[in-house]
Parts: sequence; structure tokens; C-alpha cells
Amino acid sequence: MASIHFTTITLPRITNNAFPRRFRVFSQFNAETLQIRRKCSPFLEGSLLSDSNNNNNSNNGSDEWKAVPDIWKSSADKYGDKVALVDPYHDPPSTITYKQLEQAILDFAEGLRVIGVRPDEKVSLFADNSYRWLVADQGMMACGAINVVRGSRSSVEELLQIYNHSESVALAVDGPEMFDRIAKTFYSKTSMRFIILLWGEKSGLSLISEENKDVQLYSFMEVIDLGRESRRTWSDSHEASQQYVYEAISSDDIATLVYTSGTTGNPKGVMLTHENLLHQINNLWEIVPAEAGDRFLSMLPPWHAYERACEYFIFTCGVEQVYTTVRNLKDDLKRYQPHYLISVPLVFETLYSGIQKQISTSSLVRKLVALTFIKVSLTYMEYRRIYEGKCLTRNTKQPSTIHSMLDWLWASIIASILFPIHLLAKKLVYSKIHSAIGISKAGISGGGSLTLQVDKFFEAIGVKVQNGYGLTETSPVIAARRPRCNVIGSVGHPVQHTEFKVVDSETDEVLPPGSKGILKVRGPPVMKGYFKNQLATSQALDRDGWLNTGDLGWIVPHHSTGRSRNSSGVVVVDGRAKDTIVLSTGENVEPAELEEAAMRSSIIQQIVVIGQDKRRLGAIIVPNSEEVLKVARELSLIDSTSSDVSEEKVMNIIYKELKTWMSDSPFQIGPILLVNEPFTIDNGLMTPTMKIRRDRVVAKYKEQIENLYK
Repeated sequence: MASIHFTTITLPRITNNAFPRRFRVFSQFNAETLQIRRKCSPFLEGSLLSDSNNNNNSNNGSDEWKAVPDIWKSSADKYGDKVALVDPYHDPPSTITYKQLEQAILDFAEGLRVIGVRPDEKVSLFADNSYRWLVADQGMMACGAINVVRGSRSSVEELLQIYNHSESVALAVDGPEMFDRIAKTFYSKTSMRFIILLWGEKSGLSLISEENKDVQLYSFMEVIDLGRESRRTWSDSHEASQQYVYEAISSDDIATLVYTSGTTGNPKGVMLTHENLLHQINNLWEIVPAEAGDRFLSMLPPWHAYERACEYFIFTCGVEQVYTTVRNLKDDLKRYQPHYLISVPLVFETLYSGIQKQISTSSLVRKLVALTFIKVSLTYMEYRRIYEGKCLTRNTKQPSTIHSMLDWLWASIIASILFPIHLLAKKLVYSKIHSAIGISKAGISGGGSLTLQVDKFFEAIGVKVQNGYGLTETSPVIAARRPRCNVIGSVGHPVQHTEFKVVDSETDEVLPPGSKGILKVRGPPVMKGYFKNQLATSQALDRDGWLNTGDLGWIVPHHSTGRSRNSSGVVVVDGRAKDTIVLSTGENVEPAELEEAAMRSSIIQQIVVIGQDKRRLGAIIVPNSEEVLKVARELSLIDSTSSDVSEEKVMNIIYKELKTWMSDSPFQIGPILLVNEPFTIDNGLMTPTMKIRRDRVVAKYKEQIENLYK
């Protein structure tokens, strides 16, 4: 038999840029025809593989999935004409079935091959939530490329750094507005083979000139059309189909590079494999038992690992996903009445604040009734958690049987007394809230810390919120509360096949349950490493595969009786190790705990606790001007017609609020810096996933902070 090997040859330049100048090709001794090597998703495009490599696709199930795009064949076969996606805010508005989605992904993947994308090359995808983002993302993966993802709101400098560091060869962007914003910089400072415009028309774009003619510009539909025509050609012609040799994508192949947004430091390129993401797809059903026909509302950046993994998973269940925006969220919750909302804590906190504001502006009688009902329901839920055994404890000592029985009996009696009032509240008050926000099955919160106050409130009014935990480096979900074990204040049990341990931050010694330390995790969702950053990889991952999350936490000890008997093994995240503030007195302070307490105040819009190497803590605070004005009038600090409150009076009001809400803390806030400009994504003080960049806030106000402590 003739020997088989790979080699690299140089071909003449093709003027229309349809193909690159160099190909990695498959050649066979004495063969007359050179065959170009390509990769494909083995289950989605199994027919392209040779008989010897082609898997038996008859089972049509998750056992056959070797690459993420494999899921689309299963979903198209099961749910064909069911609606998969509703994208109402792009032009044109789109409603896409599962079969149409599969075909679009296949066409886009083939279109990329036609315009010269080779296996394992990186293609940057800088765009926002839309069905075309999903098609582009999956098309890139299906053709064996590695996509490098980011949103359109990131700065040009950040996008440029990501593109160049990732060694991307081409770029897909959201639309004309983004193209015009980044094109000049990218044309001059990068090497691009082509650009794809996901939305809008090419006509009228700036910087389309003679000097940039070597960089081909394609619209989304042009790539789709090229792919569709190519697929038609090789399916109709045996000779055409023999031009290429296809290899199956391996589960261990890198699927995507996700650059961490990072609340501190520069972004690092997290290498996630198909196996990493398939673990999420195959195991999230325990957390979100979605059924065919369920409706999800999506508003997070799709490139964010949390939103992304959840999207892949839910489409294997036959659900309908509706894309919305921050601006339209409130209206779309009422309009579409979703069964599930997957989002970050800030969204649930915003919904909470909106409900509280609506209650506070009601008539005196309605306000009194609503607040009384909520107080009763909160108390009812406290006692219910006791008799259901879903309370948190760090105490390893088992309670006595007699004490547990008496505790259970007392909690059951109190809950039984309060239950009728809770039912009445559901009928008179909470039902109206439910109709306004939908979320009939559950809200899934991840990507940050959900405040206990918000957590308890939604539990009290009957809106199930399941809190989860993970990192970009873990694909991301590694723990989450289950529908039947929704332990408030925790992030739930680890997902299947995932291990947690808690270690001492200094000695790395494994600590027993109930002890607080650094959380480490190991299992299939853990990343392959950081791209081109072996030092950072070795610092995060040890030889045994344990990933240092950088988070502080503890695991609830096992109890067979008592109020924590059904909480054994749940994980509690308790701050970031690297956020710890060390005062000059030697005391360590977790700022997140204090910030969470302060945020209970309606007059504090945002807060960053400071004080590193100082004798006492301070804070940078963005006040809620409307609420400050309201409180000032109620306290008669200003007259009812005035709309101006002096800084001194604002400061006094805020100090009083901090003293109220942080009374249980051993630490108190000293000097305060009031700022009027909120921390936002646009000004670079929040990550694209809406977490405050602590280091940037401190850096921006460095001089003012120093003056606070003089």
C-alpha cells in the first residue's frame, strides 16, 4: 500500500482572494490529484468522512457527539419545524426553526471553507447577541476553526490586543457601526484575510478603498450563499466531492478562545475544548430541566461562557429562545412570559429594585399591605427552610435527635400559622408581580454574587431563582442549585463529574467541611490552559488538574438530622481572595460582604470599598440621586420644592444608611468619596458582564483617595 503523508505546497495567488496563498494538503504517493485537508463535525457532517472514519450515526443521540456542532443534527431531527430562535430587534427580524438553523450552520461552515478558512485557524468574532452570532459561532466550530469571541462594546484597543494575541487570520463583526469604529485601526495594525459583516449592507461603509482591496469584505448572506452553492455542487458531483479529504474534529480540539474580562489585570485567552463545552451540554439538565416548547429570554452577551454554554444546552431540549436587550427586557418579560431567564445577578437586582420602587410609590394603604405581606412571607420561608432542612451551617457537630425534632416541630407550627397569610399574599400581590416578570419556572443567576436580600425576596414572592457558580476557565458552570434542593445563600452542589476542595491560602492544606479557604475544582469542564501563557497556566492549574478559582468559600458539613440535613455538600462562595483588603493594622477584610450589605440601601447605586494598607476602610460611592432627594425631603433637610441637596447633607444621609445596613459587621466605613459618574461598561469601569473593575475604579480616583486619608 502506498505511504500517506502531509506536506505544504505554495500555489499561485488567486486574485479574488477566495483562497489563501498556502494550503496544507493531503497527498498520496503516485496520486494524480492533490486533495485539500479539511475538518468537519463528525456527527453533523458525518457523510463527509470516509467509510473507515465515519461513525454510525443511527443512534442520533448525545453518545455520538464529539464536537459541539454535532448537537444541531440531533436537534433538527427531533424538533425540525419547531421555532428555535426569535430575533425581533435586528433588521430583518427573524424567526428560525431548528431545521433552518441546522442548514444555516452547515452553509456558513462550508462558506468559510470556500473563502479559505483552514482547520485550527483562529477567526475573531466580535459581535453581540443575535441569531447570526450563533450561526457564525457554530459555523466556525463546524469547519474546524477556533473562534475568538468578544462583544462590540469593548474598546478598540482591547479588541486589537485580543485579535493580535490570538493570532487570528480573519474577522467577523456585528455591523457597519462597529466596522467603521474599528476598521482604520485594524487595517493598519493587523493582518486580515477577510472581514465578515453579520448585519447590514456593505455599501456606504467607510475605508473600503483601493489600499484595502487585499482584505475581502463579505456580508453574512454572501458567506451563506457561497456555502449553499458549494454544498450543492459537491452533493451533485462525485468528482467535486473527491477534491477534499475530511477529518473528524476531536473532542480534545480547541473550540474557542474566550478572553477573560477580568476585574483585575489584563485579559487572558482561555482555551476551551469541545469536550469542555459538551460536558456542560450533557449535564446542565439537572439544573435546568427544560422541556420542548419552553421559552427562554436571552440578553447576556452570547460570547460570555455562562450564556454560551446554557444556549448550547437548551437547544438540545427543543426550547424557543427570544433575544432581547437591556432596554427591552422589562417589556419583553411581560410580552413573552418566559419559562426561564438566564442572567447575571445585576438583572435580578434591577428587577428587585423596580418592584420595590413600584411598591414604594403606591398609595399608603397598598404600600402598607404589600410590605406587611412580604414581611410575613419572608418569615414563613425562614421557618419553612428550617423544617425542610435547607439551612446553611459551618458547624460540624451533629445536633441531637431530640433537639432536631423539637426544632422541626416548632418551625412547622409557625410556618403553618403563617401559611394562610402567605397564600393570600400570593393571590392579592405576588400574582401581579408574576404577570409582569413572567419567569414561570426559574430564573438562573450566575456570573457573580447574588445578594442574600434579593435571593430571599424572590423566594418569598414565589419566583424561583437558582444561583450557580463558575468561571470562564471552567466552561463555566461547576456548581448550581437544583430545583429540588435550592438552598438559599449557596451556589448549590457541584455538577456531575466535578470535584471541589477547600485549601488553606498559605499552606495549600486541604481543609475540612465548614472551614473557609480557597476553592479548587477539578473535572471535565476545566480549561486546557491559557493561550500562549504557560506561566499563568501553571499558576492556575496544578499537576493533578486542580484549578485555583481565586475564590474564597466553604462546603457545608454532612448532617443526618437538624435544619441542615438537606444542605450537606453544598458550596458557599464567600468573596474573592485577591479582592481581600489588608489594613495597616494587619486585619483582612472581604470588601464584597460590606458592599453587599451597603447595596441594600436604596440611596446607594454603586459602591467600592477601599482601604488597602490604610488604618481604616473607606468607600467610593455613586449615590442614587432620586432616592437621596426623596430622603432629604422626608427628613426636612430641604423644602418640598427644592431639587438640590448639598454634598454635606448627602454625606450625612449616606453615613446614616451605612450605619444602619452594616451594623452587624465588625468593620465600619470611614471616609467616603462621592462620585456622580456611574461605573459602566462604556467608561471601562465595569466588565462586559457587568462586574465592577475594582482596580480601574481605584486607579481612576487614586488622587482623591489619597486626599481622603490625609
